[in-house]
Amino acid sequence: MPDSRVPRRRRYLVCEPRHFAVQYAINPWMHPDEPVDVIRALDQWQALVDTYRAHGHTVDTVKPVPGLPDMVFAANAAVVVDGRVFGSLFHAPERRPESVPYEAWFKTEGYEVYHPESVCEGEGDIVPAGRWILAGTGFRTTREAHSEVQEYFGVPVIGLTLVDPYFYHLDTALFVLDEGPDGNIAYYPEAFSPGSREVLARLYPDAVLATREDAMAFGLNSVSDGRHVFISPGATDLAGQLADRGYVPVPVDLSEFRKAGGGIKCCTQEIREIRS
Repeated sequence: MPDSRVPRRRRYLVCEPRHFAVQYAINPWMHPDEPVDVIRALDQWQALVDTYRAHGHTVDTVKPVPGLPDMVFAANAAVVVDGRVFGSLFHAPERRPESVPYEAWFKTEGYEVYHPESVCEGEGDIVPAGRWILAGTGFRTTREAHSEVQEYFGVPVIGLTLVDPYFYHLDTALFVLDEGPDGNIAYYPEAFSPGSREVLARLYPDAVLATREDAMAFGLNSVSDGRHVFISPGATDLAGQLADRGYVPVPVDLSEFRKAGGGIKCCTQEIREIRS
């Protein structure tokens, strides 16, 4: 395939996993009796940050707060579209305090932050996809939040129902490869309800379809800049499919974060400014 994919420089917000731990269980991946190797997590996280910067992307950091072990999962804190910030209201009481330091960071940077009235877990379930926003529900973010997102951004929202608890956030079952008018996605069909699978098939007839094995390896918790796809090294079949489509898979091992049900995208909040 011609080498025609063009990357777009991105701005990412991340949070160092200084206090990362599995202290409670709010998804099937979490087992508090399995210890976390914090040093290994720090090394893996730093490798992700270094990889982003090596590919020309800007990386900002928010200071971690003691007692918030999941704060490393920056994607859940907000959704930013055209420089407007839609904040978070977490489903689990243990995570609700995370919204405060992220909101403070955005305000320090000069942004106003919208407070959702309904449960909404940021880019975990709200995925900007060019002409519309894909929005997950079923385990965390509510359908009422989908309406709030649409009213706030003025962008059509496509609701998708997740049915497999291992894929409790939309960003564990789907990621956007390109956000342009002819944008495309990769996803795992069986993570969705029958009606949602039909919607995705209509919207993205040429989508990259992942196997359960690659989805369970967090291959769909990936980040794409339009050419490079930062992906779990365990998602080998998916990486091969992407390479066949002209993308460049960039393996980054964040396996320590899988103990909390997270991966590359979970650790990455994208700040989308108004494009000129």
